[in-house]
Amino acid sequence: MRLTGRTSITWRLTALFVIAASSVLLALGFVIASSVEQHFEEQDMELLTGKMTLAQHTLLQLRTQDDLDHIAQVLDNALVGHHGLAVRVFASNGEVLFATANAHFAFDLIASSAQRHAHRPMTWTLGQQSYRGIAAELPTGIGAGSKVIVAVATNIAHHRAFMRAFQNTLWIFVSIAATVTGVLGWAAARSGLAPLRAMREQAQGVTAQQLSHRLAVESVPVELAELAQSFNDMLARLEEAFLRLSDFSSDIAHELRTPVSNLMTQTQVALSRPRGADEYRGILESNAEEFEHMARMISDMLLLAKAENGLVVPNCETVHLATELRALFDYYEAVAEEKGLALTLDGDAEVDADRLMLRRALGNLLSNAVRHSAPQATVQVRITGFPDLVTIEVENTGDPIAQEHLERIFDRFFRVDPSRQRSSEGSGLGLAITKSIVIAHGGTISAASREASTTFTVTLPRAGHAQALATSPHEAAP
Repeated sequence: MRLTGRTSITWRLTALFVIAASSVLLALGFVIASSVEQHFEEQDMELLTGKMTLAQHTLLQLRTQDDLDHIAQVLDNALVGHHGLAVRVFASNGEVLFATANAHFAFDLIASSAQRHAHRPMTWTLGQQSYRGIAAELPTGIGAGSKVIVAVATNIAHHRAFMRAFQNTLWIFVSIAATVTGVLGWAAARSGLAPLRAMREQAQGVTAQQLSHRLAVESVPVELAELAQSFNDMLARLEEAFLRLSDFSSDIAHELRTPVSNLMTQTQVALSRPRGADEYRGILESNAEEFEHMARMISDMLLLAKAENGLVVPNCETVHLATELRALFDYYEAVAEEKGLALTLDGDAEVDADRLMLRRALGNLLSNAVRHSAPQATVQVRITGFPDLVTIEVENTGDPIAQEHLERIFDRFFRVDPSRQRSSEGSGLGLAITKSIVIAHGGTISAASREASTTFTVTLPRAGHAQALATSPHEAAP
């Protein structure tokens, strides 16, 4: 599906390339223009300062008023060959003593600049011509107090023309460079993003039947390696969840098929001919047992589904493990005496847990131990406290469990002996529920089987340490 109304990364990178290149070129052009302008000003000031020094030297050679009257001739001789230079000399009363043909300076402007900012450059425009000049009040050699105002300027129209041409050329060059940069930037961005397109094409090939597909992390650039690995991890989680859901659905269908089939068969048999009230009552009682079995199974599966999705939130309180286990011993005492079993308990500790959930988990372990223990044996429960955790071991004597079965003993509906699907073997959800409850409390559970005994070990955070260990339950092992 093609998304519209969004700017692609390629076009964003292209725009950034164009903006960056244009900004750099404009900044460079501004620096060059400023340098050229400063260079022109330095050249003009060198010329103007030299002519001002020449005028000052000429004025100091004057000795009488008559010499001052003939200053025009003297300055004309001194300025021969400088056609672009404009010079004007004013007496203190504003009388023009000397002026070149192109010198049209206002006395007020010149006098103000000479008195306040002597020898400081200034620019002005007269008609179509632009000038840069300096003005100063210079003494003469006639006597003390004899001064004149001299203004020297040069035409800078050619400088302005050069700068306008330079700016036009700069704008044209920047426009062309921006276009070329945009094209090259687009090509570079498209080439650089090719691995992303390849990842997209591979991702489009992932379906519910091909969740095992993974991206080749080693074939993508370093910048995309983490993204590819994250995508692979996501696929792994999805595959695991899908397989778990698929197995769960298959297990549900398999486990519910037998009771439903029994109910249908009994009902069809009951309807095949008229029967007495006692016979119907017996059939209904048998059906009620099947319904109770199905209700327990559905309740257990609902608990497992909630636990696997993190929806089981324990209502924690301080629980004395020895007290809870003694209460469970009383509950299973009759079954244990029937098999001649002895139930023993060693140790005590406190944990922060949901009392009902923890009792159910421990009850499942104890029921499993009593069911599979050899007659006239002992079921031992040991509680060991550590600084930040507690271990509960439930050991029974009996036939060992094969190693390949230990790896799956906590799976849903798993039974060591597949032939025992009903009766005393339960629904096969007890250990799976126990594991979910333990994990919900931030703990771990494991099973070990030796030559003539099997031990289940539960590790839980000690009271007061549940918050710290709940985030990393696998680190709670002693």
